[in-house]
Amino acid sequence: MIVVKRVVGEMLLHFSSLIGESFCFASCPRILKNNTTQIVEPPSTLEEEEEPLPDEFVLVEKSQPDGEVEQIIFSSGGDVDVYELQALCDKVGWPRRPLSKLAAALKNSYMVAALHSVKKLPGSEGNEQKRLIGMARATSDHAFNATIWDVLVDPSYQGQGLGKAMVEKMIRTLLRRDIGNITLFADSQVVEFYRNLGFEPDPEGIKGMFWYPRY
Repeated sequence: MIVVKRVVGEMLLHFSSLIGESFCFASCPRILKNNTTQIVEPPSTLEEEEEPLPDEFVLVEKSQPDGEVEQIIFSSGGDVDVYELQALCDKVGWPRRPLSKLAAALKNSYMVAALHSVKKLPGSEGNEQKRLIGMARATSDHAFNATIWDVLVDPSYQGQGLGKAMVEKMIRTLLRRDIGNITLFADSQVVEFYRNLGFEPDPEGIKGMFWYPRY
């Protein structure tokens, strides 16, 4: 792949609607257990909206011996606090970016998906502990193309299928909007992760091209 030195090791991955035909769109339970991912498609409507409708549901629910209940909640309504996002980026070791630019990136995204951990103790209604543990976003021309960016999950929640569930849900949402050309950028160590989700590196010889200021 042709890239400048600042992005050596990255690959452009592509997910087309043809690749997506192999995905199962049958009705499935909405809860992830035992590190498996099963996402339900909401009922189709006759009238299409201009923008994707916000979605929110419980992916995982866990109970502790002391009665504490933790829910992992997926949402696509852009409910992301920029300070929480910066703290999450710090946890995964990403370089810090200006808060104003993070806020602008979220505001101007076509879709923002988030995973929140909500912990509840018996008898503590209204006193829930909620924190951001995962996020991904997509930009789009609202017609043909979309690119997924900034996929991250709190290290203490990795390996549970949550990142896979989040990306799969985003793909299904984009396909429902008749956007069939979906791309993303992946570091070399996570290429296989995205390949298992149906993405292809350099399909049909397509190369990612980058331009950066030379100063």
